[in-house]
Amino acid sequence: MPHSHFHSFIVSLSICSVCILTFGCSGPRPILYPNNHLQQVGPDQAEQDVEECQQLAEDYAPEHDASTVAGDTAVGAGAGGAVGAVSGAIGGGVGIGAAIGAATGATVGFIRGLFQASQPTPAHKAFINRCLSERGYDSIGWE
Repeated sequence: MPHSHFHSFIVSLSICSVCILTFGCSGPRPILYPNNHLQQVGPDQAEQDVEECQQLAEDYAPEHDASTVAGDTAVGAGAGGAVGAVSGAIGGGVGIGAAIGAATGATVGFIRGLFQASQPTPAHKAFINRCLSERGYDSIGWE
């Protein structure tokens, strides 16, 4: 019977992870001040220029580091496995407890790493802000 609990736990955790990733992965974007240039070109052209600047920034100032995600996943798995083994020892199932803990910790670490990686680095933001400034826009912040 514990095996079916483990299976349903993993399925629930997977569904939650997909939902979080679906709704949480749209990254921050620059907020443009409505200066004369923005008013002249309009929102459609401004959006195209933001997209172009973001692509240039991705090419020259990478937004994230894959090692951050991998590191957070490994740390989460290790910590979760240790906590799961302890709680499993109390309940009489060290192996299952450790496996559940490791899976939970790895998932939490992976999601944490993805959220951190989805945040642009200061250099990435500065690159986009400069690109937009050279095109006549005034970025007043990010949201």
